Amino acid sequence: MHSAAAKNISSQGGPVSAAMSEVKVLIAAGGTGGHVYPAIAIADALRETYDDTDILFVGTKDHMEWETVPKAGYNITSIWISGFHRRLTVKNLIFPVKLVTSLVQSLRILNRFKPDVVISCGGYAAGPIGWVATQKGIPLVVQEQNSYPGVTNRILGKNAEYIFTAFKEADHYFPIEKTKLAGNPTRKSLTAIDQQQAYKNFGFSQNKKTLLVLGGSGGAKSINEAMLHNIEKLHDEMGLQIIWQCGKRYYDQLRSDIRPQAYDQLLLKDFIHDMPAAYEVADIVVSRAGALSCAELALTGNASILVPSPNVAGDHQTKNAQSMVQEGAAKMAPDNELKDMLPSLIGKVIHDKNKLKQMNNAAKSLARPEAAKTIANKVFELAKQHNP
Repeated sequence: MHSAAAKNISSQGGPVSAAMSEVKVLIAAGGTGGHVYPAIAIADALRETYDDTDILFVGTKDHMEWETVPKAGYNITSIWISGFHRRLTVKNLIFPVKLVTSLVQSLRILNRFKPDVVISCGGYAAGPIGWVATQKGIPLVVQEQNSYPGVTNRILGKNAEYIFTAFKEADHYFPIEKTKLAGNPTRKSLTAIDQQQAYKNFGFSQNKKTLLVLGGSGGAKSINEAMLHNIEKLHDEMGLQIIWQCGKRYYDQLRSDIRPQAYDQLLLKDFIHDMPAAYEVADIVVSRAGALSCAELALTGNASILVPSPNVAGDHQTKNAQSMVQEGAAKMAPDNELKDMLPSLIGKVIHDKNKLKQMNNAAKSLARPEAAKTIANKVFELAKQHNP
């Protein structure tokens, strides 16, 4: 255990007591990058704020957190749980068994780790862990990424000590006296990259315009179809350097369809691990409008064309995109019209230096780089109360 006094933190949570002992924080998040990456950003902020912090993640073995969290330098354990399908499926028949099992596993994890605070960032694993934590009297903090909160966080919010939202629209779904608009936690590493090195990482020229295409961690069918339909126009006619993240499920088929080796300025990727460099070289980004994507585009100051997914609860991606468009940071394209609109939308912006600069500045004005630290401050405040 470190003997050094805790580092001073901002006025939102006040300074941590110098006599404060080890703080144990359990973070439940999983399923998608939209849940996992904000959770990692919070964990980073906790460690930066106070050296003597013991952090454990809880997730599921068959989702991205099982690989992503250890790569970020944190321990993770699992519970057996999955989503409940709205139609009758075989998976639904064993859901009650999974739920009971996950509650028992959650109790064991909490009894063994003995956290001072539990943080829910949403996803399947957060439900059982968060519910059992509140039954045991362990303080719970909820971090909600979207304008329309997920079912898990809506349920947990009723018994949470604090709820941190990223969009003011989400406040309507939680007890107002517990809710604070903080923004989405983002990774500091996204902006810690040298521009010249970033271009070198991708083998691109700084004298050419670069298009970055993102469909989320799993890829996006409509974005991939639009790119496939327009690849010659974008690459050959417009002369763009292109980084295209298509998702694992689409990668093999797209490699076969387009033969990337025929395009010397195209990098087709199933997943981009070096996102700081990708954002740095991008002049414009085509992306889904998930909460994490919008937060990262704001932090990095990237101009974007947002394509809201039509398959999300409460149509929250459209609301996310509209907030970016209203501020002048992005253009928006309907999912079913992207194939026809894509070249025109990109062409109107990417070679207009003044327009790009306006969009860059507008995006940066929406950034909340202190979101993770704000949440970390309150977590430590709760920890002091729970374990004085």
